Amino acid sequence: MHPASHPAPSFFSLWTGTLFALLAGAVWGLVFVIPLLLPDYPAALLVVGRYLAFGLIAMPLAWLDRKALARLSRTDWLEALKLSAVGNLLYYLCLAAAIQRAGGPLPTVIIGTLPVVIALCAHARDKSASQRLPWRSLLPSLLLIALGIGLVNQVEMQHLREQSQAGVDWGRYGLGALLALGALACWTWYPLRNADWLRQHAERSPRTWATAQGVVTLPLALLGWVVFWAWNALTAQPITLPGGPTPERFVWLMLAAGLLASWLGTLCWNEASQRLPTHLAGQLIVFETLAALTYVLVWRGQAPHVFTVLGMALLVAGVLWALRAASRAPGPD
Repeated sequence: MHPASHPAPSFFSLWTGTLFALLAGAVWGLVFVIPLLLPDYPAALLVVGRYLAFGLIAMPLAWLDRKALARLSRTDWLEALKLSAVGNLLYYLCLAAAIQRAGGPLPTVIIGTLPVVIALCAHARDKSASQRLPWRSLLPSLLLIALGIGLVNQVEMQHLREQSQAGVDWGRYGLGALLALGALACWTWYPLRNADWLRQHAERSPRTWATAQGVVTLPLALLGWVVFWAWNALTAQPITLPGGPTPERFVWLMLAAGLLASWLGTLCWNEASQRLPTHLAGQLIVFETLAALTYVLVWRGQAPHVFTVLGMALLVAGVLWALRAASRAPGPD
């Protein structure tokens, strides 16, 4: 699938797209604390639980949207399957496993580089796009975001060093870092590929596309559940299925993740992707980092360090700079 050309966004599209990206980031940030709230659950069970909930929630929505879904071609459904497998299941498997092995800070910071990584990848490949910003317009916002991430990273690494005085399994920590990089790769590919489809099918509803991804996720999650159940039985693992050690908390958190972080987050991100240039939408994933850091700090019961506040301010400044550059970009010739 090749990147599609698109005109410069209008003022209304720019700011409504930004609002949708903000909402997507706010609900996506929740997935960073769920593994911390369910420490006794393996990452694989969190993944299949979340996406079983996503798929089940999507089914009644699919019935309501059945006419629009019926217009999707076999190629469209295969694309939705690929996006769900990589952007949903594989991404969250890597992320949840990383958080459980390395704690919340490091994976959050690694995933926090997404705005820069996606913007650079989008800028590098969209050579034919009519809305390709020159580097002099793009770099200031990227540098502000990178500096903000660096400041937040410095605080989180200091927090980790303080924890390490009690002893850290560095092998487990290193594996967590590698898994976080895997999650980063998955979610660099997903928004670029998803945005390509949405722009090439501008007549399609972002809601329909979010529901389609939920529908194809359900059989993948069911298969994952069966595989996990069999593995759990064969290896005599201590997890009692189907609900695990705290079934009520597990069920409620999975439903919240399925409805908010999966369906609503995907819907909001699709709306943003259809309104914004890919390089700008990529930078707006910084809202997920801001939300995740806020939620992790609340979970810890800690006030933010001054460098964390400064880093967050720089992240917001980078986003505002990017919006300003996009609003001044010339339209197609």
